[in-house]
Amino acid sequence: MKNKNITRMVQLAILLAVVVVLQCFLGSIKVGATSFSVVLVPIVVGALILGPAAGAFLGFAFGLVVLIYGISGQDVFTNMLFQAHPVFTAIICLGKGAAAGWGAGMVYKLFVKASSFWASVAAAATAPILNTGLFILGGLTLVRGTLEANLATFGADSVVVFLVIGCAGVNFLVEFFVNMILSPAIYRIVTIVRRKFVH
Repeated sequence: MKNKNITRMVQLAILLAVVVVLQCFLGSIKVGATSFSVVLVPIVVGALILGPAAGAFLGFAFGLVVLIYGISGQDVFTNMLFQAHPVFTAIICLGKGAAAGWGAGMVYKLFVKASSFWASVAAAATAPILNTGLFILGGLTLVRGTLEANLATFGADSVVVFLVIGCAGVNFLVEFFVNMILSPAIYRIVTIVRRKFVH
């Protein structure tokens, strides 16, 4: 049991390092006002291998990096939101990431007995849907006033159009496409790791 716990901690630490490094180095690649999140792949891997709680932890870490970059001003869009709504911005950043990881793990648990491959694909699809969906929901409810006050800056006529098309549209498609393309690899990694360390 002790060895199993140590193995899980090491696996989680490795995935955490991957999430932080990927977000730090690739998070600056912008599509519109926001960056697309390739870190969803290791978050999904962690959720499938270690469970929904680990996925939520990794997603929370991803959101924390985004928030830190926003607070420091390195992410201009997040910084603008944080200046106006620090608590709501933190809730959006941390919440959407944690939910993406937790949701991927739960979907996998739900379908893995029927088909581990299709459960992996469904989990990989769930992460970007939750990440983007909760970002849009947070934008429409928690920080809408700030977005409306800055529409001219974004070159948009409405908050809905800006969030769905300007922020989330291309980003979501990229994130979803990357996760779907890599879902067979995710399945393979999870299968190998679970066979070696879980059984």
